Amino acid sequence: MSRVLIIGAGGVGNVVARKCAGVAEVFEEICLASRTVAKCQAIAHALDRPIRVEQVDADDVARTVALIKDFRPDLILNIALPYQDLPLMNAALETGVDYLDTANYEPPDEAKFEYKWQWAYHDRFKQKNIMALLGCGFDPGVTNIFCAYAAKHHFDEIHTIDIVDCNAGDHGKAFATNFNPEINIREITQKGKYWQDGKWIEIEPMSESKMIDFPEVGPRKAYLLYHEEEESLVKHIKGLKRIRFWMTFGDEYLTHLRVLQNVGMTGIEPVEFEGHQIVPLKFLKALLPDPGSLGATYQGKTCIGCQFEGVKNGQTKKMMIYNICDHAECYREVGANAVSYTTGVPAMIGAKLMLENIWRGDGVFNVEQFDPDPFMQDLNQYGLPWKEIPL
Repeated sequence: MSRVLIIGAGGVGNVVARKCAGVAEVFEEICLASRTVAKCQAIAHALDRPIRVEQVDADDVARTVALIKDFRPDLILNIALPYQDLPLMNAALETGVDYLDTANYEPPDEAKFEYKWQWAYHDRFKQKNIMALLGCGFDPGVTNIFCAYAAKHHFDEIHTIDIVDCNAGDHGKAFATNFNPEINIREITQKGKYWQDGKWIEIEPMSESKMIDFPEVGPRKAYLLYHEEEESLVKHIKGLKRIRFWMTFGDEYLTHLRVLQNVGMTGIEPVEFEGHQIVPLKFLKALLPDPGSLGATYQGKTCIGCQFEGVKNGQTKKMMIYNICDHAECYREVGANAVSYTTGVPAMIGAKLMLENIWRGDGVFNVEQFDPDPFMQDLNQYGLPWKEIPL
């Protein structure tokens, strides 16, 4: 019998809970916990099978440990905020329970994410004979798996990788973010960065762009950002000479973002307002639509994948592996938009492979360190089919 504790009940947490509930032969008992228990109750009410719901503050290690000891899960699925990765890893260590997340740690007081804080836990997890799987969403997550699959089946050496992310959907709102507004805006307003010829090159935010012809979507303008999977892929994909990450944004979105930046609403330093300390970005988050509410009106598709150039049997080879996901279809299935769906399904698949002992190890790992084949098979089975094309 496998028990899973899912922490986080936002848009992605909803998808994870629904998809886990649909694989009862693996996820036999589920507990869904969040700071706002009403969100857990709403998700539980929509399921065809009973699950347990609890209130927990993921920042409170002692409270989380108490819940873990009471429920006795085999795996903790961290679907909370990146700020809470380390507290939840501490709780996993204290209780000797395996751990999985979808995004790497980011300190609350600095818009900077990197794996050093979590990789530093490797020896402690190894000594406890437990496993932590990092970044098991779509990007990071599936994009890493695409790279591992390409390295295993299509290339002797991969020299360049361009991770390309296009949301060609329309939610009908003047301005909204597709996942947590605070995390989303911090991510795209920090400096861009890419790896080339053995070193990291930093650029001003959103200062480099190009047109990309996305399969089944068409040409879209994409901007070079820094994204966390680049850091682990540089470490694990041999022969790599360059890796970049590109994401599309509409003109209206960028105009709103520039205005908000210019008036200081994207700041993360507290300011005093009427005798209270407030963080502008947190206040802005409270004003913006909840990403989980966007699914009902969302139309269009996402296209996310990896473009590769390398060598196979002495010949230059170029190809792309990608997924297309339809917002409206996702909403009909699980009541979520495609951005939440493409993050939640891989988290379920990674958890499934861990519980089945198909992916197994003691310590802290990124997904590309394991055999990509079973994950790729499950993507096709559980709602995220992928395609390959030559370039």
